[in-house]
Amino acid sequence: MSSRPLALVTGGAKRVGRAVALELARAGCDLIVTYCSSAADAQTLRTEAEALGVSVRCEALDLEDVEGVDAWSRRLAAEIERLDVLVHNASVYEPCALEDVSAERALRDLRVHSVSPLLMSARLAPALRAAGGCVVCMCDIHAGGLPRRGFAPYAQSKAALAELVRSLAVDLAPEARAVGVAPGVVQWPDEGYESDEASRQVYLTRVPMGRTGTPEEAARLVRFLAMEAGYVTGQLVPIDGGRSLR
Repeated sequence: MSSRPLALVTGGAKRVGRAVALELARAGCDLIVTYCSSAADAQTLRTEAEALGVSVRCEALDLEDVEGVDAWSRRLAAEIERLDVLVHNASVYEPCALEDVSAERALRDLRVHSVSPLLMSARLAPALRAAGGCVVCMCDIHAGGLPRRGFAPYAQSKAALAELVRSLAVDLAPEARAVGVAPGVVQWPDEGYESDEASRQVYLTRVPMGRTGTPEEAARLVRFLAMEAGYVTGQLVPIDGGRSLR
């Protein structure tokens, strides 16, 4: 068994999750990375991270399938002795007008953003406690008092994830910790909502720093909170260029 710390990143094949996985690899962590449909991206991530001298394991896992997540987490818990970092990053981000909300849409967002992270954290709690580890939940400033029109299912589910941070901080203590990272925009969507320049400029008028963040900036914050901020637990840390101030 490797003497290096072990980190698990959900949705780690692309975008912010990929930056987080690579940052943790640079910090010396072996990786377990899950992905839903991005198998090719997962393999390039594996190649890039292994070049940093760590071991990498990529596994397909659909967080909408909560029973599958529960079974997968139980199998992993039986296999590993310790887990130093668990990053709940996998997400679905789509607008939904209030008149278009359906039970299935609302439940999908809750399964991905809240129920699966809870089940995974619960099953892996012994390994987290054994390592003195940390759970990091990727939350959202717009699900914490800055609601956006047309995102009710998403915001509701991300708000539940923020509350999970506080609950895990209490339930895992004193051996392990839980924190939340709450981005504003650290990477624009690749398509759909806010993929056009006009919408992006409107958003940036309300960001005091006048720019988006970067996936790498978010990743460095995750690494710091997970691996260096040993007396921080139960807190949500915004990374939003000041957007939550106005």
